[in-house]
Amino acid sequence: MDKKLVGLMLIFLLSFGLFTVATVFNKPLSRFTKAKEELIPSSQNSLLFGWPLTAKADGNQTVEINVFVRNSNNVPLENKKINLTSSLGTFKENNIATDKGGKATFHLVSGDAGIANITALIDNQVEVKQQLTIKFE
Repeated sequence: MDKKLVGLMLIFLLSFGLFTVATVFNKPLSRFTKAKEELIPSSQNSLLFGWPLTAKADGNQTVEINVFVRNSNNVPLENKKINLTSSLGTFKENNIATDKGGKATFHLVSGDAGIANITALIDNQVEVKQQLTIKFE
């Protein structure tokens, strides 16, 4: 056979195969190029909890702060780095990755009295909409 004919047959078969796959699966090819929505954290569905909400400002009593990272379908996300910021006090740990349940736990202490406003940032990109305030007395 002629090389040109073989090349044309090969192009035809590849085109036909791509057309068949696109028709059978009926989904756009962009789904392969975009990041899966299941792995994108949701700023509205992710949660920020703290206990106790009032603590002594002695530099010893700790407040436990839990961050739960969820996607838009409310599914927990694992291995997402969390960075907390506070207007008062210091964290014993920071930049923690979430576990299989999408949870990361931090501990806050303060030697100064006042109100600590806490915000969470997921993977240095998504800020959790919910904010938390802790009162140190």
